[in-house]
Amino acid sequence: MSALSKFYLTGYSSLVLALIAFAAFVTTFLGGLFALRFSDRLHLILGFSAGSVIGVAFFGLLPESIELVGGGFSVATVTSIVALGFVAYLFLDRVITLHAHTDESGHGQKGALGVSSLSIHSFLDGIAVGLAFQVSSAIGTIVAIAVLAHNFSDGINTVGLILRNGGTRQTAFRWLAVDAIAPVLGISSSLFFSLPEQTLGIVLAVFCGLFLYIGASDLLPESHHRHPTLWTTAMTALGIMVIYVAVSLAGI
Repeated sequence: MSALSKFYLTGYSSLVLALIAFAAFVTTFLGGLFALRFSDRLHLILGFSAGSVIGVAFFGLLPESIELVGGGFSVATVTSIVALGFVAYLFLDRVITLHAHTDESGHGQKGALGVSSLSIHSFLDGIAVGLAFQVSSAIGTIVAIAVLAHNFSDGINTVGLILRNGGTRQTAFRWLAVDAIAPVLGISSSLFFSLPEQTLGIVLAVFCGLFLYIGASDLLPESHHRHPTLWTTAMTALGIMVIYVAVSLAGI
C-alpha cells in the first residue's frame, strides 16, 4: 500500500472529509436562503466564487497534476487533458442536461432540468474533494475551499432557476435539498477507491478543466450580466488572490 493510500485511510482524513461534506451541505442551503432574502448582493458573492474556482484550477489543480504525472506525460498532454475536461463538462452542461442559464421564460420542466445539472455538478465537486485529499491534505483543503464557494453559488442558482421558471418555494426547497446532498454523496463515494499517483494526476487535470468551465461559463456570466460593476470584477480578482495566497502559504 502506498503512502498516499495509507494517509487516505486514516481516521483523521475520514473525519476531515466528513466535516467538509457537512459544510458542503450547509453552504448549499445557505446559498439558497441567501437567494431568497438578499438578491441585491448575489452578484458580489458569485463574483468571488468565480475567482476562487478559477484560482484553484490554475494555482492548485494544474501544477499538482503536472507534478503527479512526472515524466509519464508531457506538459502539452496534461494541458490537452485539461481542455478535454473543459469540453466534456461543456457537453454535460449544454447538451445532456439541457442546462439553461439564459432561458428565464421556460416552464417547470426546464427549471428541473437546470437544477438536475447543478446537482450533477455538485456530485462531481464532491469527488474532486475526495481525490484531492488522496494527493495531500494541503491540496485537498484548497480544493475544498473552492468547492464550498461553488456550493454556495449552486444553492443560489438552484432556488433562482426553480422560481424564475414558475416553481413554488416548496419545490425550490426540495431541489435545494437534492443539490445539498449531492456533494456529500460525491465525497462519500471517493472513500471506496484510491488511484495511483500518475492516474490521479490525469484525473486532477480533468477536474482542472471542469473548474475552469464552472468559473468561466457559469459563475462569471451569472455575476456580471445583471450587475456589470467594478465591484463585481474586484470580487472576482479577490477570489483569485485569496486562493493564490492560500496555495502559496500551504507550500503546494
